[in-house]
Amino acid sequence: MPAAEKYPTTPDGRYSVVSGRLWRTSNPALAPDERQALVDQLMTARRQVGAAKKSGDADAERYARAAVDTAKRALGERGPVWWTDGTPDFNRCMAANTPYAQWYADLA
Repeated sequence: MPAAEKYPTTPDGRYSVVSGRLWRTSNPALAPDERQALVDQLMTARRQVGAAKKSGDADAERYARAAVDTAKRALGERGPVWWTDGTPDFNRCMAANTPYAQWYADLA
């Protein structure tokens, strides 16, 4: 199943839904090259988290997790929202408990 079907995106493009939970998408206003550089940084940081966990290096794991957070914030997936219309953030909320509830129910 393609990722787009497995993880549907809300009609406004702000969230993907994974196991019924909303996860904020990257800022679509990012230039493609900038977005790719940030995704590359994120993937590197995630690999570093795994390596640090495997080696039991708590300091390296903290550093790597901070790098993951920095990349996700730069992508717009964490921190201040990237939209400007004042709509609240429903990141990590169950879709059924948000204004997206009917849209999500209609997917089934």
